[in-house]
Amino acid sequence: MANLKEIKVKIGSVKNTQKTTKAMKLVSSAKLTRTRQLSEQARSYAKKINEVLSDIAARVSKVQDEGNISRAFIQNDAPKTIDIVFVTADKGLCGGFNMATIKTVSKLISEYEAKGIKVRLRAAGRKGVDFFSFQGIALEQRVSDLSSAPEYDRAAEFIHAVVEDFRNKVTDKVVIVYNGFLNMLTQEIRVRDLLPISLDLAEVKDTGSMLDIEPDDDEEVLNELTDKYIDFNMYYALIDSLAAEHSARMQAMEAATKNAKEKVDSLTVEYNKARQAAITTELIEIISGVEALK
Repeated sequence: MANLKEIKVKIGSVKNTQKTTKAMKLVSSAKLTRTRQLSEQARSYAKKINEVLSDIAARVSKVQDEGNISRAFIQNDAPKTIDIVFVTADKGLCGGFNMATIKTVSKLISEYEAKGIKVRLRAAGRKGVDFFSFQGIALEQRVSDLSSAPEYDRAAEFIHAVVEDFRNKVTDKVVIVYNGFLNMLTQEIRVRDLLPISLDLAEVKDTGSMLDIEPDDDEEVLNELTDKYIDFNMYYALIDSLAAEHSARMQAMEAATKNAKEKVDSLTVEYNKARQAAITTELIEIISGVEALK
């Protein structure tokens, strides 16, 4: 059995850890509140712009005039090269939050490569960058300080290279993967086809013209709408992922605090047993000494 001093040092160490994890939980809770507000404000706009672009893509798909329509609106069922854009955290201590995204990306890579499709990775977040770099997997693009502090302009700058490669026919499809916020206790992996624009949200109604814009301006307007769609979806993915990260870290730190308390209780019991054993030993030695003097 460990001596009293060793046990006391362990108890002090675990209590210090408990204070740290409790403080980290409170910090994550406060950050989550702010990030959730930002996420909720952006969600309605993201939903509306997705619906608008999906509606346009659905109308374009009926025309099938690829010579006059942006590639972003032409569905491709046989892509040869795919860009996977994924978001992870810059920091750890958030349970399985980062690994859930990394596993999903790894699974997609395997599935696409099994079909003979070339996959390129573009990472936002240090944890994802570090993991795939350690695995020896090349990253087409990487940024390590964006997911922890999302900014619209920086998000647009990051995704710009992806869009340019798609428009220049270097890639045929762009997929975005991130761990999003579902509620205070749950995060949800989200995998979306960013380009070509998905038809999933489209509810096309039979109206007179395909688009209510002048023919001379249609390409410019569509490109502008597409850029806004891509930029904002990247920005929203970063915000949603950050909210989920704070939620996951809050849960992880709450569990760590609970475990630390249980460890302190266990060590306290061990300390009391060792103390009682030491007292008993001393009493026996005293009594034995008294008996020996008789």
